[in-house]
Amino acid sequence: MKIKLIPILCLALFAAVSCKSEFEKIRSGGDAAKMLEAADKYYEEEEWQKAQTLYELIVGSYRGKKEAEDIYYKYAYTYYYLGRYLLSSYYFKNFSTTFGGSTKKEEADYMIAYSYYQLSPTYRLDQTNTNKAIESFQNFVNTYTQSPRVEQCNRLIDEMRLKLEKKSFEGGKLYFDLRQYQSATQTFENLLKDFPETPNAVEVRYMVVRAAYLLAENSFVERQQERYQDAEEKAEEFVARYDQGKFLKEVQVMLANTKKKLKQLEDVRYQNSSARSRS
Repeated sequence: MKIKLIPILCLALFAAVSCKSEFEKIRSGGDAAKMLEAADKYYEEEEWQKAQTLYELIVGSYRGKKEAEDIYYKYAYTYYYLGRYLLSSYYFKNFSTTFGGSTKKEEADYMIAYSYYQLSPTYRLDQTNTNKAIESFQNFVNTYTQSPRVEQCNRLIDEMRLKLEKKSFEGGKLYFDLRQYQSATQTFENLLKDFPETPNAVEVRYMVVRAAYLLAENSFVERQQERYQDAEEKAEEFVARYDQGKFLKEVQVMLANTKKKLKQLEDVRYQNSSARSRS
């Protein structure tokens, strides 16, 4: 059995070496026309790395010629297919700028955004590429209002905005769990400004009230009146906005405690003022 396998292995090895030699021969031959023909063949066969290597070698030779548009377009796509999305976005942008009158410009502009979308990470990580994707998709929608891709762009924008919203909410919760109530309040309030149509508005506003209340409760005496007044304002706004729901009773309890605490602080202030006037 081993003796029979040797010729087969040799043939396979010979074929692999021959294929590699063919590519290397074309790559080092310096014939731009042959390299373009081979690059297109590799591209059709989805051998992206080989196609990319050859396109990169000849792109300068075809600058200003009719073939340049197709070369650069496919060259950008090789980066996308190889999963190098940052570079694919870069080269699609260059294509769009260089070939502004191309019929492929719309697709290139879409791929700029979609490449950033592919780079958009889980909500726990930095969202720079998510923001770039949203901005690029929005630019596409504004530019190509009648494009069949507009619906998908809007869907992907909504998807990524939900991710940003979740990151903001989880950030607020983290501040809250760390007892950094002022930062938690600010984060939740910014969430409501950035995502005014959030379906989690009730819970976010509840967390704003709760964080403000606990901030006041854990403050030094000299800061309590100001902060209880802020908590009172937020709690009253919540009760006025939501006259039912699972958070209402708890907010009403916090509001009652806040009013009681403010009265106590006012009584103490009055007593201290009276004592000073008598002395």
